[in-house]
Amino acid sequence: MKTTMVNSDNVTREWFEVDASNKIMGRLAADIARILMGKHKPIYTPHVDCGDYVIVTNVEKLAFTGNKLENRSYHFYSGYPGGTYRMSLGERMKKHPERVFKNAVRLMLPKNRLGKKMLTKLKVVTGPEHRHSAQKPKPLEL
Repeated sequence: MKTTMVNSDNVTREWFEVDASNKIMGRLAADIARILMGKHKPIYTPHVDCGDYVIVTNVEKLAFTGNKLENRSYHFYSGYPGGTYRMSLGERMKKHPERVFKNAVRLMLPKNRLGKKMLTKLKVVTGPEHRHSAQKPKPLEL
């Protein structure tokens, strides 16, 4: 009996589309990270990128539990003296909602070269329209 090893050549990738309207951000990010890693497939191998592509639309309509919009803050540093500034989650969602969601998914992926490669398969879009309709993504209900 022979065991076949999975490599990037014999992995078939699918495209999925997720509507993020009124979904809780952390739970949605965890489910999407699972799909990007390929853990939903029976051929999952930790050292091979066998995940699928995911398109997330309407990220500006994400829901948050508790008072996270006011209490959670992001810290940035410009590199210059006195260049530290802080932004609340609500302010950041108004300016760049796609960055907030992509960062949440990034932190749930492996912290290595493979995780960076997996993150390139995530396409985050504000609004219902996206430019990947030629790939014929399947709607995914999470």
